[in-house]
Amino acid sequence: MQAKDGKLVLIGAGMVGSATLNALIALNLLSEVVVIDQNTDKAKGEVMDALHTTAFAYSTNVTIRAGSYADCADAAIIVMTAGPSIQPGDTDRRSLAEKNLAVMDGVMRQVTRYTRSAVIIVVTNPVDLVTYYGQTHFSYPAEKIFGTGTLLDTARMRQIIASQCGVDSKNVHGYLFGEHGASAFIPWSMVSVAGVPLDEAPRVFGLPAAIDKAEVLDETKNAGLRVLKLKGYTSSGISQSVARLVKALVLNERCILPVSTVLAGEYGLTRVAMSVPCIIGKNGRERIIEVGLAPAEHAQLEACCASLQDMLRQVGLAGPEQ
Repeated sequence: MQAKDGKLVLIGAGMVGSATLNALIALNLLSEVVVIDQNTDKAKGEVMDALHTTAFAYSTNVTIRAGSYADCADAAIIVMTAGPSIQPGDTDRRSLAEKNLAVMDGVMRQVTRYTRSAVIIVVTNPVDLVTYYGQTHFSYPAEKIFGTGTLLDTARMRQIIASQCGVDSKNVHGYLFGEHGASAFIPWSMVSVAGVPLDEAPRVFGLPAAIDKAEVLDETKNAGLRVLKLKGYTSSGISQSVARLVKALVLNERCILPVSTVLAGEYGLTRVAMSVPCIIGKNGRERIIEVGLAPAEHAQLEACCASLQDMLRQVGLAGPEQ
């Protein structure tokens, strides 16, 4: 069945799913959004609540409804948010691995009954492991499935640096690479502020001291846990990250964003999914960008790979890609 342009299926109507639904509606780019949740009443309630917001939108021609996995048959985009989230007191997204891999297994068994052509955006944590499982275990086209990965982490890093320099965060360029979690790192050789290398920022922007790179990385990696501790859950940042990816797909932007994708020799690495810069367009993850990393940075990328592969072994997913 041919996919309908502008049709998106959202799987999971929890805190993240609900926030994502609202962020997607606000884009005014979709023609139809279908919400699926194992709790059908929850899905219906979220849809009803969302429908009440369309009266205030500039465009109200989007259809929002609760549905079933059969709706995936002609969906252009599927967003996977189902599964338990990290809870206050937890310190590692990996603690969710076994539970959410089981959730992903059930979801992919249903989705692949109806489609292998929709672009799947994985949000469920630990996103790198869940993305790897979804692509390799079900032989889903690698360019059609990717995770939000370090996209939100990258936004946090840019905001932190922008705040210190007193500029708009859109003027900060650079990415977090690797795991959405403990082993993520920043290739500082790629970071700049409006083209100004970070080491020159104090002179150009009148800073009293050099930017503390270790502090920026630490604050970036712990931002989610701080929100979790204060608020009880995270939802706004990740929902906007999903909306950013959906916009790139619908408008065929071919923008470069860091997403979690299964590597097949890029950067010399295989049998892992993690975040590297990728071109995102209407066909999904259209190309993995292999940037020139400094030797120490490449070593950090390899360490990320080893860390994630160790986790894959712990949950029984190591070995050749299926």
